[in-house]
Amino acid sequence: MFDPGRPLFLQIAESIEDSIVDGSLAEEEKAPSTNELAAFHRINPATAAKGVAALTDQGILFKKRGIGMFVAAGARERLLAQRRETFARTYVAPLLAEAHRLGLNDDDVLRLITQQASDTHATAPRQETS
Repeated sequence: MFDPGRPLFLQIAESIEDSIVDGSLAEEEKAPSTNELAAFHRINPATAAKGVAALTDQGILFKKRGIGMFVAAGARERLLAQRRETFARTYVAPLLAEAHRLGLNDDDVLRLITQQASDTHATAPRQETS
């Protein structure tokens, strides 16, 4: 699960963020404790605490004294906005730069994306519903 090239506390924070983004950890819901995170991931509790502290510093989690850490109101939308911005910077900007080098215009890029999406959906295995 862990990437040895990246700090564990960041990976713990991202794991909690993922749970918030995918809805498995709802706003105002109690987040896992540092001891629970440490036991689950078999890491030092101080490392887990550092990941939780990073999210607290960002306002994603907040502490209820004597009860634990909770997901802040609006945390999911803030995380989605951050991830969309990162996605645009990491993937879309380089894609557009390469398209420009290749002489592709906006319509060409949209056509390629639409075709790729169509091809991907056509080859994706279908899930059966009961």
